[in-house]
Amino acid sequence: MKQSLQLRTSQHLALTPQLQQSIRLLQLSTLELHQELEQLLGENPLLERLDDPLDRSLRLLGDGAINQTQPNGADASPADVGAPAPDSAPAGEADPFEGASGEGDSASGAEADTDWSDAGRSKAPDDEDSRPQLEASHCTLREHLMEQMRVTVQEPRDRVLMELIIDALDENGYLEEPLEEIHARLPEEADVELEELQTALTLLQSFDPIGVGARSASECLALQIKRMPGVPLVTRRMAICIVEKHLAWFAQREFNKLKKALDCDDEDLREAQAVIRQCNPHPGAEFASDVSDYVVPDVIVKKARNGWQVTLNNDVMPRLRVNALYANMLKQGKGESAMGAQLQEAKWLIKNMRQRFDTILRVAQAIVERQKNFFSHGAVAMRPLVLREIADTLGLHESTISRVTTQKYMLTPHGMFELKYFFGSHVATEAGGEASSTAIRALIVQLTGAEDPKNPLSDSKIADMLGEQGMVIARRTVAKYREALKIPPVSLRKAL
Repeated sequence: MKQSLQLRTSQHLALTPQLQQSIRLLQLSTLELHQELEQLLGENPLLERLDDPLDRSLRLLGDGAINQTQPNGADASPADVGAPAPDSAPAGEADPFEGASGEGDSASGAEADTDWSDAGRSKAPDDEDSRPQLEASHCTLREHLMEQMRVTVQEPRDRVLMELIIDALDENGYLEEPLEEIHARLPEEADVELEELQTALTLLQSFDPIGVGARSASECLALQIKRMPGVPLVTRRMAICIVEKHLAWFAQREFNKLKKALDCDDEDLREAQAVIRQCNPHPGAEFASDVSDYVVPDVIVKKARNGWQVTLNNDVMPRLRVNALYANMLKQGKGESAMGAQLQEAKWLIKNMRQRFDTILRVAQAIVERQKNFFSHGAVAMRPLVLREIADTLGLHESTISRVTTQKYMLTPHGMFELKYFFGSHVATEAGGEASSTAIRALIVQLTGAEDPKNPLSDSKIADMLGEQGMVIARRTVAKYREALKIPPVSLRKAL
C-alpha cells in the first residue's frame, strides 16, 4: 500500500469554553448555581452582583440594638437621604442581568428601589420590637439529662456513673451498649460494681423524656405505658404484656393471634392498641439538631384569565453586571491584557446566566401547556409525557431537556414538584388511549385512602378496580407503584 497525503474538509462540533460553561450552569441546581457564582465573583474583579443576599438582613450593634444604617440605604441618616444608593439597580428594571455588553452601567444615575417595608418608621425606645428577639440555643439530649442529674443526684460518684451512661446513649435515647461491656471498660481501681451501674440506669430511666435509657423498643414502650396517666389497670397490663412479649405480632397486625394469646375480645385489644399508639418509640429524637432543607422553586405557575401563567422566581435569579470602573479603564486602554480576558469571561457568564433561565422558562411553559389537565384537576389527570416530545417542540436536544428538568422545581397550586415529575411512562387503556403512570399512582392513593380498614384492598383487587376504569395493569405493577408510594401491604393496613 502506497502512502500519500490528502486534504479533506469536514465539520465537527467543538466544545468551546463558553459552551462548556453554558452546559455546566444549565445542569446546576439553584444552590449549586449560587455556590458557583460566589466562586466566580471572588476570582473575577470585573464581575459584580447587585442583589446582595444580606442586604435586607438586620445588623446588630454591640449592645444588641438594631443598626439603622443598612448597606442598601433603606434606613440612612437624614443627611444621606438625598444621596443615591451606589449599588442599587434602576427602578422597574425587568432584566436581572445587566452589563452584558461590557460597557457597564453607571451607578451614579441609578435610582434606589422603592422600599415598602416599615423599616423607616420611627419607634419609641420602649417598643416591643426595639430589641431583636434572638433564637434560643438548641438544647441537646445530653444537656437535658445532665441538667436533671445535677438536681437529682448529689453524690459525686453517682454523678460520674450517671454521666457515663448518658454518654453511651444514642441519638434516639437508647442504650445500645450492654451494661456488662460498660462495666468491663472501667478500671479496676475504680471498684465499681455492676449493681451500681444498674441502679444508675434505673434512675436515668425515670428522667424526662419518658423512655430514655431503654435497651430495646419493648422496654422503651413499657416504660412509657407504666407512667402514662389515666389508663385503666386492665388495659395497662394488657398493653405492657403486648409490648414485652408479643411486639412482633402487634407490628405485623396478627390480631387473631394476639386475642388468642391474651384471651381478650376486639374491644379490649382495641383499647390496648390505642394506648400503645400514644407512645413515642424514639424519645430522644425531639432533641435532634437536624435542620430541614427547604426547596426554593425556579418557576411559579399561577392561574390567569387566559389560562396558566408561568413566571421565573426572581428570588433565585442573581443580578449581575460588569464593573463600570474597570470596564472604562479597559476601554481607554489603561488595563492589562489579563483584565481583558476577565472582561470577556464576565460577558460570557452574564450571557450564559440569561440563557439558562430563558431555557428553564421555555421548558416550563411547554410542560404546563401539555399538562393543563393536571393543573386544573390534579394528579389523576396527568397525561403521559417524555423528554423527546418537549425537545422536538422547542428544537432542543433531549439531553438539554434532561439537564433542565433535573433539580429544578416548579411551584404550583397543588404543591412543589420537580420538573421531572411531569414526565412519566404510559399504560395502554382498553379504549386504545394512554394513561400516565403518575395518574395511576394517584388513583392507587385514592383507592387505598378510601378503603375499609377492617378489609383493606389487596394488590389484585386494586388491579381489578383499575381494570374496570379501563387501565389494564398487572398485579406486580400495582405492587411496584404501591411500594414506590410507601404504602404498606394489605397485611399491615388491616385494623381492628
